[in-house]
Amino acid sequence: MISELRIGTRGSRLALIQTSMVVDAINSISEDFNISILEIKSEGDLKPNENVSQLGLGVFTSELEKAVLEHRVDLAVHSLKDLPTIETKGLKTIIALKRADPRDVLINKWSKPLLDIPDGARIGTSSPRREAQLKHGRPTLKYLPIRGNVETRVKKALGTDYDGVVLAAAGLERLGMINEVTEFFSTKVLTPAPGQGAIAIQFRAEDLEKFKALENLSDKSTVASVTAERSLSKAAGSGCMVPIGAYAEVNNDNLNLFATVTALDGSQSYRVEVTGSANDPEIAGKAAFFELLDQGAGQLIDSNNL
Repeated sequence: MISELRIGTRGSRLALIQTSMVVDAINSISEDFNISILEIKSEGDLKPNENVSQLGLGVFTSELEKAVLEHRVDLAVHSLKDLPTIETKGLKTIIALKRADPRDVLINKWSKPLLDIPDGARIGTSSPRREAQLKHGRPTLKYLPIRGNVETRVKKALGTDYDGVVLAAAGLERLGMINEVTEFFSTKVLTPAPGQGAIAIQFRAEDLEKFKALENLSDKSTVASVTAERSLSKAAGSGCMVPIGAYAEVNNDNLNLFATVTALDGSQSYRVEVTGSANDPEIAGKAAFFELLDQGAGQLIDSNNL
């Protein structure tokens, strides 16, 4: 029996591409759904001129979650890094597909790496995590907030008000814009947001049995990696607004997690690396958090949450 499946997504080209990827994956494992797509504007979309860091957690996801809970759609597609680490009551989240390139990248008008661009260059980013880590590594540049979809930010970066921009490689890759990149940052130089490059789908917890087959969309290594990263973020009581970077890699049953916490002004940075089991990735995330506390990062996390 064919069931109607209404999928909610943001309306940017990147969001629609990611949703199309999910639709193709669902159709590849099941012929039971007649799928339609509904575009929903997030708070971030409705306030394009406000600094994202001032809008709070869930700025790109809460309206989609609300649409699922109100039965306007059956399933929502998100960039995982945008989702708060605490599950919204009544919803179930599944990590879908294999993670794309998790790295951050630089695009600039000189086509030079970060260390070679001139002092005072104006680099666009609205991510406190990116800005903090960039200030720590290259404090002589000027970091400015920048809004808009990926295409808009790239255009701004090469215009008159900016000299460059830092973005996620995954988005550029999915948009077919990866050739714009000047520099790919090592995950230990500019450590990504927990879950960066991964896609999440959400549906009502009451529909778990109906959507049981969607668990087959998950990639085991991706799930282990992002679970470890988000476990660290959850332990710190943080979301994407706090300058915590985390990146985990899985090799067979082993998991290696690298994590950073950086002061908003770039003056301090704490780094840890832990190993654990890919079969219990939350333990690695919590272990990284406690190692950061042992180094003295607790006060920094608290101050960054103010």
